[in-house]
Amino acid sequence: MEAQQESRSLPTTPLSLQNKQREEMMACVAALEAALLPCLPARELQAVDRSAHSSHQIDVERHARDFMEAAKKLQLYFISLQHEDQPTKEEMLRKEISIMEDELKTKSELIKKHENRIEAWREELKEQLDRHTTELQSV
Repeated sequence: MEAQQESRSLPTTPLSLQNKQREEMMACVAALEAALLPCLPARELQAVDRSAHSSHQIDVERHARDFMEAAKKLQLYFISLQHEDQPTKEEMLRKEISIMEDELKTKSELIKKHENRIEAWREELKEQLDRHTTELQSV
């Protein structure tokens, strides 16, 4: 009992958590296999051959029920793993914010590039205007 309390008080490391999850999955798989094997026709046919009773139908139903229970446990295990792997709402929002910041940076650079072009065009137009004004004054 003290060993159980000590193991509960120890912090769970990622490695021990992975080992626990692996053990849980292996236990589910073993239960599924144990429930499935008696459902296979060869085993049931052997049971019928050895048995003079018609109770083999009850055995098949019991094994099928055990198999379904084990399959449900395995399904729930995989669903829980799937939920653990999904990002939290905070992580999703941070990712969205990062994407928006990158988009804003790209658009700001594009705006700056266009402003520089416009400024260059203004200078070119001003030079042309000055040339035309000079030509007109000289005439």
